[in-house]
Amino acid sequence: MNHNVLKRVILEQIEIIQNAEIIERNYVFEKNVNYIFVGLRRAGKSTLLYKIARELVEGGCEWSQIVYVNFEDDRLLGFKKEDFNDIVETAHELSDAKDIYYFFDEIQIIDGWEHFARRMADQKKRVYITGSNAKMLSSEMEKALGGRYLSKMIMPFSLSESLDYKKIAHDEKAMLTTSKSAKIRRGYQEYVISGGFPEAQLLTNKREYIKSVYEKVLLGDIVERENVNNKMALRLMIKKIAETVMHEISFNTLARNVKATGTKTSTDAMIDYSSYAENAYLLFRNKNYVSEFAEKESTPRFYFYDNGLLSLFLTDKPSALLENAVAVCLKRRYGEEVYYFKSAQTGIDIDFYLPEEKCAIQVAYSIETAEDRETKSLISFAKKTEGIKRLIIVTNEEERTITKDGLTIEVIPAYKFILD
Repeated sequence: MNHNVLKRVILEQIEIIQNAEIIERNYVFEKNVNYIFVGLRRAGKSTLLYKIARELVEGGCEWSQIVYVNFEDDRLLGFKKEDFNDIVETAHELSDAKDIYYFFDEIQIIDGWEHFARRMADQKKRVYITGSNAKMLSSEMEKALGGRYLSKMIMPFSLSESLDYKKIAHDEKAMLTTSKSAKIRRGYQEYVISGGFPEAQLLTNKREYIKSVYEKVLLGDIVERENVNNKMALRLMIKKIAETVMHEISFNTLARNVKATGTKTSTDAMIDYSSYAENAYLLFRNKNYVSEFAEKESTPRFYFYDNGLLSLFLTDKPSALLENAVAVCLKRRYGEEVYYFKSAQTGIDIDFYLPEEKCAIQVAYSIETAEDRETKSLISFAKKTEGIKRLIIVTNEEERTITKDGLTIEVIPAYKFILD
């Protein structure tokens, strides 16, 4: 790789870092540790790298010791794994310092990157990496990297981060103040519709921005990366999944729904395409806690990593947006340890079950006329499940406590539940 091109890429990126707006996030990183940040595009991974680079300089490091390479830079088209060493050589041409800090953005674009990353770690180099593909966290990749990196998933803004960015106080005191509480609820309603992409927060036309992110994920991270030929089937599958948020759906059903539009596809294609969408952090799935393994895998409930993305497909479906926001919140807190619980034998249907927390959660936009229905499954579940500690109904606005059959059910408005 031409070293002069690499120098321009690195030096121009330094100017970008110096001038960038740094948004505080609720993430904490260990010092003197190599990291891999993964997650949805435009979730803020690069900004976190900028923050780390600026903190290094504030701590006494020279800017010449910062080597930041964004592999989506068009000047790096044709870059191959054999060219990685040119980055190291160029870095030493730019600085005589012993310690150089390497930042590699969207490195998954380069096949074979993991071998270089491991070698850098073995040589005790300080390296920070971002990527937009969950394969970077696969067991095979972990083995290739040999435990040399800590991985962290970076998600779009939480509600708390969104309110912080908009300078809306949301502490306990603010929630008890009428005017400030109203601002929190308005911020929450906007968040449920428009999601948490950092760069969209203060935009007037958030939808157009979110749509551009979606197209980049769809066409770049899925179609191009995974060599998808049937783009229409992929688009329709994602649309059908959006329409079934809140409900489990089998891949056979997905295939039938797509075929009903006149588009050719197969169950195997739906399995593959949904996996690609998950790898690109567009979708995630919750599995049925009580199902056999095969059914767990074949009838998931899908959710979108950001409500703004889901809003592209839904009009006037506040219940689905509410449940998706709760799902994202739980995904952020508990990772893979979130399930739904549905038993044909007992008739119990629980939206979210946290086995480690011994907590069952139902989501209902309102329980004003549906209290019996919403509490029935929770009460049955608690009586049949040993050690249940909390029963919760998350609503759009309602808040109270229900006591039935000696059990207490907390009714919590979503903005409080998500901020808790």
